[in-house]
Amino acid sequence: QVETVESGGGSVQAGGSLSLSCSTSGSIDRIVAMAWYRQAPGKERELVAVTTSGGSTNYADYVEGRFTISRDNALNTVYLQMNSLKPEDTAVYYCNVRGYSGYGLIDSWGQGTQVTVYS
Repeated sequence: QVETVESGGGSVQAGGSLSLSCSTSGSIDRIVAMAWYRQAPGKERELVAVTTSGGSTNYADYVEGRFTISRDNALNTVYLQMNSLKPEDTAVYYCNVRGYSGYGLIDSWGQGTQVTVYS
């Protein structure tokens, strides 16, 4: 069993910053990628940023230059630093960990953490 837990989030005025962290534990032998998604009310879940085991990172266009994803491989933890936040960044942010366990390739999701940006 794999457990993924996010922390951080909260409310901030537009232009401010927040940081998120996500740790995974359990029966995951090799992590392939760790990513952040978000889902705003009435909208579909969308990819925000991803970092792979090879060290590459990719960002959605709407956060490029404002958000930074990073990871600590020793701690199986991924972070998301969010700067210059906008009201449209308001959403529930989810962490996704993709990796291999004894059952093959798996996806583990966190429970989500609310980020609210007010103008």
